Amino acid sequence: MKIYVKRIICLVTITIFFASSVSAISLKLNPPSAQVDMDETDLDPLVDTTVTVEIQKIRSLEKRDLQTHHIEKIDWFSDPDFYVKVFINDVKFTSPIWRNTRYIDNVGWSAKLNVPDDEEIVNIRIELWDWNFGRNNRCDVSCIDYDASDNYRSSFGVDLTYSIMTGHWWGDDFAYEEFISADPSGYGRLNGCDDGSIYQRERDCELWFNIYQNDFDNDGIPYWTEVNVYGTDFETCDLGRDDDGDGVPIEWEHRWGHFAWYNSHQDTYEHAWIYDPFEWEDHENFDPDLDGLDNVEEYLTSQWGSDPFRKDIFLEIDQMEIGPNGEGNTIPQLTKDLLKNAFRRHNIVLHIDDGCMGGGQTDIPFDGNTSRHELEDIYFNFFLNGDRNYWRKGVFHYGLVVYHASYAGFVFVGDDKLDCFQVSTKAHDQIPRKYPIINRIVWADMNMEDIRAVVYAGAMMHETGHTLGIFHDNTPGCDDQEGKKPWQISFWKWRPYKSVMNYEYVYKMVDYSDGSRGKNDFNDWCRIDLTRFQK
Repeated sequence: MKIYVKRIICLVTITIFFASSVSAISLKLNPPSAQVDMDETDLDPLVDTTVTVEIQKIRSLEKRDLQTHHIEKIDWFSDPDFYVKVFINDVKFTSPIWRNTRYIDNVGWSAKLNVPDDEEIVNIRIELWDWNFGRNNRCDVSCIDYDASDNYRSSFGVDLTYSIMTGHWWGDDFAYEEFISADPSGYGRLNGCDDGSIYQRERDCELWFNIYQNDFDNDGIPYWTEVNVYGTDFETCDLGRDDDGDGVPIEWEHRWGHFAWYNSHQDTYEHAWIYDPFEWEDHENFDPDLDGLDNVEEYLTSQWGSDPFRKDIFLEIDQMEIGPNGEGNTIPQLTKDLLKNAFRRHNIVLHIDDGCMGGGQTDIPFDGNTSRHELEDIYFNFFLNGDRNYWRKGVFHYGLVVYHASYAGFVFVGDDKLDCFQVSTKAHDQIPRKYPIINRIVWADMNMEDIRAVVYAGAMMHETGHTLGIFHDNTPGCDDQEGKKPWQISFWKWRPYKSVMNYEYVYKMVDYSDGSRGKNDFNDWCRIDLTRFQK
């Protein structure tokens, strides 16, 4: 009885605290002038309001089974044929079909609808489908577990509520700074693994999108918000404006500083702002998602999809030139996709810069044997551009692909931080070729280029794990020098530890362990420290 009383008291206390916190935020950031008369006939008299749902990226989160190495695919015999259905106020839009592709990084399709100018709320639904002969299948992009009463598919889409007063949405996808209540996949990103189906065949996918409306001054801040909240000129574009000098402009604070909730007593939606673009805030020390990137750095990387309330890792990969006699190789594109998938299934969005983000050097002079001192010189000259205060330091990890070094792969200290690693193409290209028939059986794949991609992805994920704080000292199954061969006792001792950090699996899979196999297993995903690379 005493235990139940204590639980009730704790619940009441938490409820009162939360209510008081929300109330305080509302009072601070929603002054009386921010209230709107919902009887007004036009929420934006300058334009005829059109809402656009833009689909940006689609990615199959297919998985390789940790026991059998079997790849769980959307389609059994081919790559997916993706298409999207979008419903805006129950009006249906259907995209073209993108044939036989797993990863679409630039979708370039959107749905638009002219909506009533006197109604705040626009209802939106997004569904991802895979086209097949005879029967199309809905893919899972939802955080909600499937509903067995409806053939497991009704919950695979997402339902959103969009406000033309503020230009924000909420529902099955939202932005909120409180870590305990945050949307783990992030704002404008959907992840079918959010329902706990990471290692199940459920057609899990990732989908990136944006929702916006037309705006007279094209700054992305709706007329109603400019008039009733910020007091800015609704006919002048405010992009880049930083009145409070805190390092982030008004459009970034507007996008990430808002949340809404439903007031059931008045049957209305209430709005609040946690960031004030006219009051200095210490964004250089705000890191609500604990990924090592403060809000100013989140702003600097926002053009590449960073989210201040969801974990991000930025990795620059530089490639040494091919030698005069053809020495060396380039890492496969599939390697990068396998790395992205492994992290993104756990809502750590890995962004790889191989030249698409202003970095990613490919003109590093060929060297037949690169010493550690030479690695450090390359780091300084090509990653930091010769500037110890270069802004990428402490923001990006650094991966260097060379022809040959003292080890096949290892991390090294780059200018006082453990933020970089190298991999050798000479060593890793030999692995799939050494026992080609056996390797095809082990990897369950007849394509040697696919096997090569797995080898490189496993090696790079292993070295990245060290920059995230996984070492032999804190994880005994990691890098055990006495467990590399089947005739060594430790080889069998650490078999439950199915992770790229275990030498047995480093070239056979692309994943960390989740610690679910009992004794002698370790939960890497819960142990990684995303700020470790800055130390």
